[in-house]
Amino acid sequence: MINIRSFLVFAFDLAAVLIAWIGAFVLRFNLEWPRAFHAEIAYGALILMAVQLAACRWAGLYRGMWSFASLPDLRRLIRAVGISVIAVLALAAFDGTWLLIPRSIVLLYPLLLIMIMGGGRIAWRLWKESRLLPVSDAERKPVVIVGAGTAGAMLLRELARSPDWKVVAMVDDDRHKRGLELSGCRVEGATVDLPAILRRHGARHVILAMPSASAEALQAVTRLATEAGAALFTIPGLAELMSGRVAINMMRPVKIEDLLGRESVRIDNDNVRAMLTGKRILVTGAGGSIGSELCRQLARFEPDCVVLLESSEFALYMIEQWFGEHRPEVPIVRLAGDVKDESRMAQVFAEHRPQVVFHAAAYKHVPLMEVGNAWQAVRNNVAGTLTVARAARDAEAERFVLISTDKAVNPTNVMGATKRIAEMVCEVLQNGPGTTRFHVVRFGNVLGSTGSVIPKFQAQIAHGGPVTVTHPEINRYFMSIPEAAQLVLQAAAMGQGGEIFVLDMGAPVKIVDLARNMIRLSGFTEDEIRIEFTGLRPGEKLYEELLADAEETLPTPHEKLRIARSRAVPDGLYEGVLAWLAQGPQEDEAVRAGLKRWVPEYEPRA
Repeated sequence: MINIRSFLVFAFDLAAVLIAWIGAFVLRFNLEWPRAFHAEIAYGALILMAVQLAACRWAGLYRGMWSFASLPDLRRLIRAVGISVIAVLALAAFDGTWLLIPRSIVLLYPLLLIMIMGGGRIAWRLWKESRLLPVSDAERKPVVIVGAGTAGAMLLRELARSPDWKVVAMVDDDRHKRGLELSGCRVEGATVDLPAILRRHGARHVILAMPSASAEALQAVTRLATEAGAALFTIPGLAELMSGRVAINMMRPVKIEDLLGRESVRIDNDNVRAMLTGKRILVTGAGGSIGSELCRQLARFEPDCVVLLESSEFALYMIEQWFGEHRPEVPIVRLAGDVKDESRMAQVFAEHRPQVVFHAAAYKHVPLMEVGNAWQAVRNNVAGTLTVARAARDAEAERFVLISTDKAVNPTNVMGATKRIAEMVCEVLQNGPGTTRFHVVRFGNVLGSTGSVIPKFQAQIAHGGPVTVTHPEINRYFMSIPEAAQLVLQAAAMGQGGEIFVLDMGAPVKIVDLARNMIRLSGFTEDEIRIEFTGLRPGEKLYEELLADAEETLPTPHEKLRIARSRAVPDGLYEGVLAWLAQGPQEDEAVRAGLKRWVPEYEPRA
């Protein structure tokens, strides 16, 4: 069956050859019909149409869609016309022995052919694009693009076909671009001129077309846009664009993660794959923020099975549902259980014999553990770690990875001190009998984790404020959950046993600045959503540290991982901690005294 579209394209190109060939002769003879060249016109047209069709097929001209005709199509067209020029030169080379071809025809014919064939394709694209926009400009939302570089140009072309958006102006801090036009849209000023440009055009939307923009640039644009009452969007990163996973016009609102300037993590997939592929893996706390992301990351490496251990029924259900929807090919085992339950842990390890264990189960909320729950923090964070770690050793697991925290450094709270003891327990087990390698990975706050400051601020903003910050000077290190999980896998793959890995958390962020940025991203000003300072909570300190005073770090092959050299574990710690745990429940003050005995740097905050 003949393809109607292909037939029409062939017919158009044949007509273009005929019109360009005749037109070249007419132009050559000052718009008069060249009566003396009938044979040349007739025979030449037949030869050139055959040559041109073959050339167009060779150049791939019919693979392109006219609705999206662009520079690659123009290059194919020029290659095809170049074959026609060779054919005309061959005809002219006969020098009158057969056909007499004026020399000027060699120049006029290809020029006319390019104009007709290229012009037809461009005209078709313009007509199709006009049909794709059934709404008038008045119905499209005006938007200003920040960034007149390559990404801005790509976005501008995409939005030109959008029925929803109309780009009214661009801004760029490169002074050489100001006043110039890009696809008919003028670069009207620098970033600082954004509020005035928004008012001039009545625009309420801004799109940041700077995939590699720094956090400072993002924060500046966010402030200017929100002060002008405009919503701010951004485009995908360069890595996503270049990989083809997303399109330039897949815009999304700017998120707080963008403003923190965290670079994407690159891990050594080969080493991680060698550690995980075909292995039985156990994740404790599998439904928590870090545990669930670890499970999602683990699924990429084709494990033999993933054992999901979780004390919360709902959290276990949610991670099970994720596997069913996104990774149904990965075998999973769903187990409800408490890491403090020795008999349950023994049963789990005996039945499933995990080869790699990621211990992410912990109590982590500082104020909750500080008052009334101190002994429960000890039981969960110390006894729970000890129970799982010994079960891993007895089952001859290859690796045990403890997820720790920056709050274990010079701790001022119960949660941090219990995590430091958990670290030391792993160090003792590493130096004891057995072949299991024990690793500790220590990092700070993760963005969006359950109960963390960002979800809290989001809820407070949604209710109209105020946003509560404990102290104007308090700061914290932040990292995205996927970034933390990937670095945990990288640390586990490179560890030889006994290391405390410290993740590069970047620069600390003031919590009050975080609050201000979140208020702006929500479309409010600080006059509309006020910030209220409530004072430091029990056990809370102004500054978090990733290394204790007595510690130093060593570099690793990965630029975002270092190894901490902590002070030696006190003699008798293992036996002493076991005896302490055996004493049973204790009051908060007794717990603090016990923690101080084993963690001398622990200084409880009054």
